[in-house]
Amino acid sequence: MTPEPHALPDLVRELHRQAAPWLPAGQGTRLHWGPPVQPGVGEERPTVVSTARLNRVLEHAAGDFTVTVEAGLPLQHLQQALAEQRQWLALDWPWGSGADGLGAGTVGGLVARGMAGGLRQRHLGVRDQLIGIGLLRADGTAARAGGKVVKNVAGYDLMRLLTGSWGSLALITELTLRTMPLPPQRRGLLLQGEPQQLEPLRRRLLAAALGPELLDWWSAPLAEAAGQPPLPGLLLGLASVSGEAIADQLAAIGAEAEAAGLRRQELDPERLEALRAVALGPDQGSSPGPTSRAAGPGSGRWLLRLGVLPAEAAALLADPLLADLRLSLAAGSGLGLAWAEASQLPTYKVEALRRRCRALGGQLTLLEQPASAGLPAWEDAPSRPLIEAVKRQFDPLQQLARGRLPGVQAS
Repeated sequence: MTPEPHALPDLVRELHRQAAPWLPAGQGTRLHWGPPVQPGVGEERPTVVSTARLNRVLEHAAGDFTVTVEAGLPLQHLQQALAEQRQWLALDWPWGSGADGLGAGTVGGLVARGMAGGLRQRHLGVRDQLIGIGLLRADGTAARAGGKVVKNVAGYDLMRLLTGSWGSLALITELTLRTMPLPPQRRGLLLQGEPQQLEPLRRRLLAAALGPELLDWWSAPLAEAAGQPPLPGLLLGLASVSGEAIADQLAAIGAEAEAAGLRRQELDPERLEALRAVALGPDQGSSPGPTSRAAGPGSGRWLLRLGVLPAEAAALLADPLLADLRLSLAAGSGLGLAWAEASQLPTYKVEALRRRCRALGGQLTLLEQPASAGLPAWEDAPSRPLIEAVKRQFDPLQQLARGRLPGVQAS
């Protein structure tokens, strides 16, 4: 269902009256990620309620570096509108967006998933960009938190709850976000070698005076897919108002890399973006529509979200379990994505990789998996009782995204 904005509250209230299960959505490009959502009685697919017609920029206060948008606005359109004022939303394109962001989905979907890539090294994550939020509760009641200025922190906890909630708590309708000036100077560097050679340089780069805008570990298969030698690597991105500061930093890093016997390649802005596009995976293509892929896993490929302690990332990169995986992992946070075709990666290796991530102080989430795999998308978090208590408060009839509650393993 893709109602007009004025009809959306009435539709949600009617679904609540019927106690019917439903799934909030934007363009529906990533509804198949995570565990399958349970449909209602007699339905083959869950009822999907899309915000695709809530697609306006409501206010761009360029002088205050804030923007207020409806949740169904495509992320690509928002970035284009901000670029006209030499600003941007300092977040990565979601995996599968394509080089131009055409498959990026909506701003509301980005917040609902709550995932960030390498740019969080300098700009932090999705929830850190949120200033205000509007939502519809499961009973159709409208609510707001936060405001429209950066210093306003009213409703701070509610915004964090909705970020990464995967549609399980409420339907996001409106967002106010912090924007940033577009950096006038950007350069990059790709360093390749064995993980134990790269680790000392990773630590130094994270503590440098001119901190990187991004610093991502790359697995050997990802480097090979980008036309580079099949060696693990670190992709470094620097941004500044000063081209001289970037040049000095690159020269110092290059000398250190040469002394360590590492392969290095300097990247102009276009080449840096081209390599980053490879790390976004294959293009999702045009939107499949909000009802076509809502049932859950079964894409014929693996898409894994990995997390380990940052100091353990080099050990993960050296593990033979990653031999067939294209992996991009933020060096500062230890979070990243890996993917492979179903024929390249047997299920038992994914189970072993999950155990390995757990041993390295992290976890593994399955965003996509072959239909025959049947693995839990995510495991129980230690805070499961608290998560379930919050769910009961927001959605007492358990209507929203049934079977898809982050931190609670689906039965």
